[in-house]
Amino acid sequence: MSGNAQPPITYGGNTGRPSIPLVAEPDVDTSGSMGALVKDATVHLSTLVRSEIELAKLEVVASVKTGLTGAIFFILAAVIGLFSLFFFWFMVGEILNIWLPRWAAFTIVFVVMLLMAGGLAFLGLKKVKQIKKPERTISTLSESAATLKAAATHSEPTPGR
Repeated sequence: MSGNAQPPITYGGNTGRPSIPLVAEPDVDTSGSMGALVKDATVHLSTLVRSEIELAKLEVVASVKTGLTGAIFFILAAVIGLFSLFFFWFMVGEILNIWLPRWAAFTIVFVVMLLMAGGLAFLGLKKVKQIKKPERTISTLSESAATLKAAATHSEPTPGR
């Protein structure tokens, strides 16, 4: 091993998605010292941990963006509910007052405002429910743990756990 560690995560390419490059493993020197083997294992473990952390960050950022989109719908519902009370809806109530009694005109306006705010709140709730747990990170962490356990006990890893 040369000692010049390169970052395990690279960004770019045509896909725009992050990728973790796979590097061919150099031949293991079986006559090497225990210290060199421990050093190699430490470097590989460090790379694995950094890759897992980066994957978790990417998935959490995507979930946070989805949550923020849902929060924007809630904010829009609140803004419409508050500001339109005094301007647009008052005008609509007065226009309905031409054909209906005043109390009926303003009751209709109130119900329409509640329906609109409820619809926007429903859209916000629907967006917030789309937030998912970082499933790929959980899966790769489970696989990594199984592989490390197998390496520690010198047995074959059990895939799919």
